[in-house]
Amino acid sequence: MNELKAALRDLDQRYSYFKQQQFTFITALDHTRENAHDKTQPVSTLAQVQNYLDHHCNNATDKRIMIMFVDLCKDLSDFCTQLQDINPKSCSPDDVLEKCKVLLSCNNDMRNLRVKYPHDEVNHLSCEEAKHHYGGVISILPFALDYLKDGIGIIELAQYEAAKNNRCCLTAGSFQYFLI
Repeated sequence: MNELKAALRDLDQRYSYFKQQQFTFITALDHTRENAHDKTQPVSTLAQVQNYLDHHCNNATDKRIMIMFVDLCKDLSDFCTQLQDINPKSCSPDDVLEKCKVLLSCNNDMRNLRVKYPHDEVNHLSCEEAKHHYGGVISILPFALDYLKDGIGIIELAQYEAAKNNRCCLTAGSFQYFLI
């Protein structure tokens, strides 16, 4: 479990670094959307961001920050899958890990996604950007990290409960053995 927590801390640190460069990311999205002649529609899916990166990104700075975003989304998705493999019993439709997996899928519509307090990423955008163009793409990473943190908490609790039940059974069994 400590290795998973360390991996999540690493992902969280990478996200913090990315968050410091949010304006660069928004500028890169703006440039690539302009190159794609797609300025009227909001960024709605991760596949759309990948398409902008693959086909409409002409500048090294834009490419670097967009690769950082796409790689972080992919690594978060891989980590989510890893957590689901550890605790497959917890995979129900309302499970946080399942929500994270759906959130990070390539074709998930994120246009109406908006992160709220305590996250302030969307607040750094202008009203037009936040409401219409980039609010969803900026919100996806904090939502995914929150889901993953909750998922680790649920797995830890399940492991604690299982260990506690095993100790109780062993204690009761030992007590019974001595009575006979």
